[in-house]
Amino acid sequence: MVRDALTLALSRARYAATGAAIGGGLGGLFSRRAASSGAAVGALIGAFVGESRIGAKTRIEEWRSRGQEGVETVRSTE
Repeated sequence: MVRDALTLALSRARYAATGAAIGGGLGGLFSRRAASSGAAVGALIGAFVGESRIGAKTRIEEWRSRGQEGVETVRSTE
């Protein structure tokens, strides 16, 4: 439980930092103000992507484990 929460937080932070760097770099090509805004928007998008990826990965793992449980149940009844 705690490990999952920590993994989610670190994933969001990593993607947010990457998004901020990319957004800030692109905005910096135009002006300081655009760099600041680009970094903020990039961080928000990065955090969203990080949360979505972990959420999707967790759901896929749950479906796989449920599938394995179903296969084991069928094998034990045969």
